Amino acid sequence: MKFARRSFVTTIFALGAALTVAMPSLAQTAGKDYTLISPAQPTEDASKIEVVEFFGYFCPHCRDAYPALQAWAAKLPPDVVLKKVPVSFGRQQLVPWQRLYYTLEVTGDLARLDMAAFKAAQDDRLVLVSEADATAWAKANGVDAKKFGDAWNSFGVSSKVQRAGQLERAYKVSGVPAIAVDGKYMIGDLEFKDKLAVADKLIVKARAERGSKK
Repeated sequence: MKFARRSFVTTIFALGAALTVAMPSLAQTAGKDYTLISPAQPTEDASKIEVVEFFGYFCPHCRDAYPALQAWAAKLPPDVVLKKVPVSFGRQQLVPWQRLYYTLEVTGDLARLDMAAFKAAQDDRLVLVSEADATAWAKANGVDAKKFGDAWNSFGVSSKVQRAGQLERAYKVSGVPAIAVDGKYMIGDLEFKDKLAVADKLIVKARAERGSKK
């Protein structure tokens, strides 16, 4: 299932109330399990089949899916790469969570603190509105404050946050977790284990399509 773009537990972000809007089922124009992305999107590395997971630390479904996704990613073949993209749905109050993800990636603390960030957003209802808020949380979790601050304010992290927004719009993401394969296929609104099963099939499909073009 997906966490729709307006299904925010908004107390996390001091908006005062929870909003829940159901995500409509995706029209299965290419098949019952996925839709074609139009226009198809370029991937970062043309030599790899790229799987993109769009997610948010605020999303309980993304948190529940995290262990399964990590286990699945660990078994991916060499020609497949998983790329995770945090979303904001155009809401400024969610941008710091995107920045947190990429900052932890730069400092090398992402693997250790990825799940902790989910818990901070959903269990502790941490509100990130400034660098100071994020730094305090990171420091409490064993990250060097200066290293974190340098990364938080870096051009590289800012560029990644900007790119995440561009990808979210280009892929027309309306709910998370969402999975896209090779810039061509968006998997439908299924249970997450079924999404991964469909992703496996689409990887095979994408590989065959690439082979036919050689």
